[in-house]
Amino acid sequence: MTKIEAAMANMGETLDGLTRGLDLAALDAGYGKRGEHMISFGAVARRFGAVLPANSPGVHAMWLPALALKMPVALKPGQREPWTPLRILEALRRAGFPDSAFGFYPAGHDGASMILQRCEAGMIFGAGPTVAPWRNRARIEIHGPGYSKILLGRDKAEAWEQFLDLMAVSVAGNSGRSCINVSSIRTVSHGRELALALAERLAAIKPLPRDDANAELAAFPEPAIARAIDAAIDAAIAKGGAEDLTARFRAPKRLIEFEGGSYLLPTVIRCDSPDHPLANQEYLFPFVSVVECSKEALLPGIGPSLVLTALTEDPVLERALLARNDIGRLNFGPVPTTRIQWDQPHEGNIFETLYQQRAFQRAPFAAAGATA
Repeated sequence: MTKIEAAMANMGETLDGLTRGLDLAALDAGYGKRGEHMISFGAVARRFGAVLPANSPGVHAMWLPALALKMPVALKPGQREPWTPLRILEALRRAGFPDSAFGFYPAGHDGASMILQRCEAGMIFGAGPTVAPWRNRARIEIHGPGYSKILLGRDKAEAWEQFLDLMAVSVAGNSGRSCINVSSIRTVSHGRELALALAERLAAIKPLPRDDANAELAAFPEPAIARAIDAAIDAAIAKGGAEDLTARFRAPKRLIEFEGGSYLLPTVIRCDSPDHPLANQEYLFPFVSVVECSKEALLPGIGPSLVLTALTEDPVLERALLARNDIGRLNFGPVPTTRIQWDQPHEGNIFETLYQQRAFQRAPFAAAGATA
């Protein structure tokens, strides 16, 4: 709720970043100026459709700029969690938004497909088969697993203890349920020591009553999903090449019941190789793999990353990261992956999804009776 409130309070800054400083009056008039140059944007949609998730309330901040850009929304809420978007719409209605700005359609997969087909622009949350039909639609933003990472270069790996707090919050913030949470840490040395220290730190996180302000873990709405994740992790470990180091500092079971809820306890996996299945996995709880590899193998196996924090001052490594086209937000220095800058979207640009720049000229007409 705090994240959603902050997204609303910082909407001006967000729009400034999305539009790169455009005077928003240009959208109302149809044209304007950027510096000395005429500029014009036209809306490519009459409404914005969003197929929303049920895993974390905070992600609902991502469709709010559409309304601020005067674009009506058609929302298909997550089946297990329709309450957050409904509460947002009610708050906006009370603030003065017209009813015609909102469409709210609780539905199954058929409803989700219809919304995206009928809206000229939209976004969908999910992975695998859920988002596959929409991957080639230019006006549909796809938000799936983030596979966010932290890299420690050779010049900073020796000082890994200085970054332990940063790594812990990057893994466990928001109960590890966000795509910007770290799912893998790659380092060129001290991998085992780092993993053990992080495991001990995260193992201290326990379930608390759900109305406790200090609660750091979220229960799984569907216990079957928690059981499936727990079994998948154990099966991957059983094949060798990986170890759950948090098991040394907590109860033997990762999956526990507390006050009627199913919880997965934070888990730190040390992997022998960046090719191990758990080295490139992401789950809806504080889960992270730690992989030690050579400097030469540090980048080739990282794959796409929604957010990547590089702990290095090595200019060669920095240039190599800047050259990649599969990193959504790149942090140089000790920046938690969970830290958001409102003026820099890290996954898609909803303004560019909704509006398209066009060539535009306007010349004065000659005065009556004048010779052209």
